[in-house]
Amino acid sequence: MNYLEAILFGIVQGITEFLPISSTAHIVVTGYLLGQTYPGLGFEIFLHLASVLAVLIYFRKDLQRLIAGFLRYLARRAPEDRTEFFFGLYIAVATVITGVLGILMKGQIGDAMKQPPFVAAMLALTGVALIFLERFSGYGERREKDMTFRDSVVIGLGQTVAVLPGISRSGSTLIVALLSGLSRETAVRYSFLLAVPVILGSSVLALGDLRDGMFGRIGWGPLMVSFAVTFVCSLIGIIWLIEFLKRKKLVWFAAYLFALALFVFFYFPSEMVIGVD
Repeated sequence: MNYLEAILFGIVQGITEFLPISSTAHIVVTGYLLGQTYPGLGFEIFLHLASVLAVLIYFRKDLQRLIAGFLRYLARRAPEDRTEFFFGLYIAVATVITGVLGILMKGQIGDAMKQPPFVAAMLALTGVALIFLERFSGYGERREKDMTFRDSVVIGLGQTVAVLPGISRSGSTLIVALLSGLSRETAVRYSFLLAVPVILGSSVLALGDLRDGMFGRIGWGPLMVSFAVTFVCSLIGIIWLIEFLKRKKLVWFAAYLFALALFVFFYFPSEMVIGVD
């Protein structure tokens, strides 16, 4: 991998990671267009860590308040810390559900689910879900203090679906959270903060892939450049999405997903096995 390709991979991963359009599908498409074989799960996880770092920095005050409130409630049961305590529990519950079911489901994904027709169908399905949300469901008004364990279970189940190639993790959590009646602000905050333990957990499970010659195969220089570009573009993507949702509707992403689905379906060889692990 040369430096230009490393920069392009970083831009694509950073911009798409938190948008409801499947960053993995975009990494695969980018590699295919560049004539690169799929860089592998280790490379994708490595770039995900850069995206998590962006979340940690952007939401550092939220995380500090969440952790402090959680610990204070454990120690003193102060009523003013109750919301943060349970919000932390809801993140933990969804993470456990996603982790356990994700591991169980991963072994059930055969090559047929990694081929372009299936990936295209999942991209289109996400677009349909976004349209349904906008046209038939709408946005709720429930905030952190109104959340329940049912919300965390449902969102955890929704996030688990992202193990299917072509389904966006951020998109699935955002859609399910909004369909559950959470406000845009609460759904976005929950989705972003939920990304931290989920991606860190998947990184631990993928340590073997990270060690398996990735640095020697791709090169330290391109890897570091791609990591830095991913971090910067992830920050841009976070800021842009939050501002976008204040003024625009998610249905705009649906149109893009339908176009991408058609591109994947017709441009990629139908028998090709996309390296999404």
